[in-house]
Amino acid sequence: MRPEILYPLFADIASLKGVGSKTLKLLQNLLGGTKIVDLIFHLPSNIIDRSYRPKLRDAIPGRICTIRAKVIAHLPPKSKHQPYKVVVEDETEQLSLIFFKVYAETIAKNLPVGATRVISGKLEIFNGNLQMSHPDYIAREEDSSQIPIFETVYPLTAGISNKMINKYIDQALQKVPEMQEWLDEEFIKKQGWNSFRDALMKAHHPQYKTELEPFCKDRARLAYDELLANQLALAIVRERVKKQAGRVLKGNGLLRKKIMDTLPFALTNAQKNVLAEIYADQAEPFRMLRLLQGDVGSGKTIVALLAMLNAVESGVQAAIMAPTEILAKQHFETIAPMCEKIGVKVELLTGKTKGKKRAEILQELKEGKINIIVGTHALFQEDIAYKDLGFAVVDEQHRFGVHQRLSLSEKGNKCDILVMTATPIPRTLVLTSYGDMEYSKIDQLPEGRKPTETRVMPISKLNETVAALKRKIAEGVRAYWVCPLVEESEKSDLAAAEARFADLQKIFGPEVGLVHGKMKEAEKDKVMERFKKGAIKLLVATTVIEVGVNVPEATIMIIEHAERFGLAQLHQLRGRIKRGNVQGSCLLLYSLPLSATAQERLKIMRQTEDGFIIAEKDLELRGGGEILGTRQSGFCEFRLADMEYHKNLLFIANQDAKLILNKDPNLASPRGKALRNLLYLFEKDDSIKNYKA
Repeated sequence: MRPEILYPLFADIASLKGVGSKTLKLLQNLLGGTKIVDLIFHLPSNIIDRSYRPKLRDAIPGRICTIRAKVIAHLPPKSKHQPYKVVVEDETEQLSLIFFKVYAETIAKNLPVGATRVISGKLEIFNGNLQMSHPDYIAREEDSSQIPIFETVYPLTAGISNKMINKYIDQALQKVPEMQEWLDEEFIKKQGWNSFRDALMKAHHPQYKTELEPFCKDRARLAYDELLANQLALAIVRERVKKQAGRVLKGNGLLRKKIMDTLPFALTNAQKNVLAEIYADQAEPFRMLRLLQGDVGSGKTIVALLAMLNAVESGVQAAIMAPTEILAKQHFETIAPMCEKIGVKVELLTGKTKGKKRAEILQELKEGKINIIVGTHALFQEDIAYKDLGFAVVDEQHRFGVHQRLSLSEKGNKCDILVMTATPIPRTLVLTSYGDMEYSKIDQLPEGRKPTETRVMPISKLNETVAALKRKIAEGVRAYWVCPLVEESEKSDLAAAEARFADLQKIFGPEVGLVHGKMKEAEKDKVMERFKKGAIKLLVATTVIEVGVNVPEATIMIIEHAERFGLAQLHQLRGRIKRGNVQGSCLLLYSLPLSATAQERLKIMRQTEDGFIIAEKDLELRGGGEILGTRQSGFCEFRLADMEYHKNLLFIANQDAKLILNKDPNLASPRGKALRNLLYLFEKDDSIKNYKA
């Protein structure tokens, strides 16, 4: 389906002159692909200015210079530890060319005595004499034009030199065709941009350092093209999802009223607004795919329950899928007691559900006796059959692959999906990664929730911290102690946690417990249950597990070596002590010296509890793709756009994509056809594969 004009750009890099199988593999590692288009989107990171061409007597040491000189002598090394020297001169001065580990025959061939050569490299002074180690270029006078005046420098990998990548990219650029403009003409004029092809050529041949900056016109143009392709593709998918046949879920409200009458609190305005959006989606005859985003403790679970009860009132089953057994169990323990009072049957199904109990649940699911099922990925295994699954909630969806989410929806009949996350996601990542979904946000915490007191303290005051903690625990308070992230490995986390646990056990005795990712599920549950009931007052934990058990009595969080954590991860951990109405206290222990980034993180943690502000700051400090310290597979990584600099272009592209599809939903106009080329160029084939050509 790819347009013929793009065929040359999707040819294999192996078709280029000089690319063998070994080089191809190295290029694949560098570029992440083996197509010509992967090469042309590999932009330079620097330039070397070789325009400085002085006489040797006037040359400034430390600069890159290009000189014309005559070879007058070869001085081979007297031992293998010495370099090979070649003496050259112009009419003003002599220069020693220094070579290490180079064959004498090669040097003699390239620099024969008596010949004149044009030589380019970095000039240095050693023992008062001019020298140049391993010149970058040595050329005969008639070939001197091959030495670039401005040499483009690219990001490299071992085995690929800058000369090689320049040679391959020059070949690749010759294959870029002139294409019909896909951007609005007035917009291009306003921005002062070149065409795509001209911008690409200029981006690969900069003459000034400013032309390497993300905000320079040519790079901005290329970034916008990539962002528009992303936003247009997501908008097309979103429109297609909207048009998928669904079913109307519009209950009579009786079950929801019964639940609301039993709640000890009133819903916030933010919760009411989000529910209105979800109910409106459910009432449509199309499939729902909506992202519900809410900070820790904002009340997403009750919103999900009310949406599921609307489905149950409509005569269908509902499911809520969590990424871990701990989280699934937490949802079940929250939902089941409320539903039992109103006659709605809820069951829990995880990998631990075995034998007779599992068989019973499967049978009741099939017969429709279970109204709401709570569980893990076990909910979409092959042997699970529902009588009529019409509504599915996927919690912390980034832990699931898209295919897992779809597997659950396919278990139902035209199943609506609500995706939830407690991770505050910056607006830029919502647009670029979740643009195929409708979007709702709970940006208000329930009344009565008190702000957490956050303090920062050097780890040198550890003894004082432990003494204060002992006094609090004696008063009946429960606390978490999160151990430092020593390295990116579970083993080192565990070692750090075990060492801290041993130290604290000497002080707190049996009142301290330990949980980590290597523990068996049953053992972990046992420790968590004891913490929940108060038999354990202090819980030491590694960073590799979910500590997401609902323990309102736990109001102290101590994070050791807080400077090693991501900003949003610190926020998530702090959220563990915001479950009740008692003011929590979070202590961030740090060790010196602190980097500027670490100082900024700790400062932000003291200043705000707003997860959305923190997420934006985290994006600035960490860069895209890192949320809660875990790389999110769903977040796309751009090759030409940089969210730190091109955020405003993203918002323009988002609006542009909406306008385009509003005016030309089938991309059939001249600009629409050009935009198809754009989508294929950036490999968004899936988004238009069922459009008519």
